[in-house]
Amino acid sequence: MTSKDSSALLQHVSQNIRRLRHAADLSQSALAERSGVSRRMLVAIEAGENNVSLTTLDRLAEALGVAFSDLIQAFDNRDPARINELAWAGVHPRSKAVLLASARASSEVELWEWRLEPGEEYVSEADPIGWSEQLYVFEGQLTVVLGQAVQQLAAGEFLAYPSNQPHAYRNEGTVSVHFMRNVVI
Repeated sequence: MTSKDSSALLQHVSQNIRRLRHAADLSQSALAERSGVSRRMLVAIEAGENNVSLTTLDRLAEALGVAFSDLIQAFDNRDPARINELAWAGVHPRSKAVLLASARASSEVELWEWRLEPGEEYVSEADPIGWSEQLYVFEGQLTVVLGQAVQQLAAGEFLAYPSNQPHAYRNEGTVSVHFMRNVVI
C-alpha cells in the first residue's frame, strides 16, 4: 500500500469511527469496552495514527451496529453501495484486498461465476424489491442492460445495482467475457 493509499484509508476510518461513536453517544472508553479493542488503540485509530487490522474493524463495526463498509468508505461517497476502497495491502505490491461494493442482505447472498461467449445474451425479469446484484468483470467487456439504460463494463470494472428491474447481460465483443455475479437477497 502506498503511503497515499494508507493515509486515505486511515483518514476515512478515523473520521467514520469518531462520527459513528458520537452518533451512538459513546465515549472512547465505552466503545473500547463494548468492542474489546483497547482504549489506547481506539485513541490511536481515531487520531489516524494506527494501521488497524480488518479483525479490529469488524469488532468496532459490530460494537457500533454498522456494516464494515461504513467504517472504511469516504463519508462523502455519493453511492453508498459503491465502496472501491483499499482495505488491506500485503508486502508484495500486488497483494491487496479492495472492498468494491456492499449491500444489505435480509436472507442470503449468492455468488455466481459467469462466462458469456461472443453473441451470447442472458435476459432476466425484475427481481423482488430489496434484491440487488453486484458484477465484477475479469476478462472481456460485458454489456449490462438495466431497464432502458445500457452500460459497458471492461475487465477490472464493477457495478452494483438494485435488480428489481428487467436486466440483461450481453457479450457484444469478439472474445469471451468472464465475470462474477453476487445476488443479494
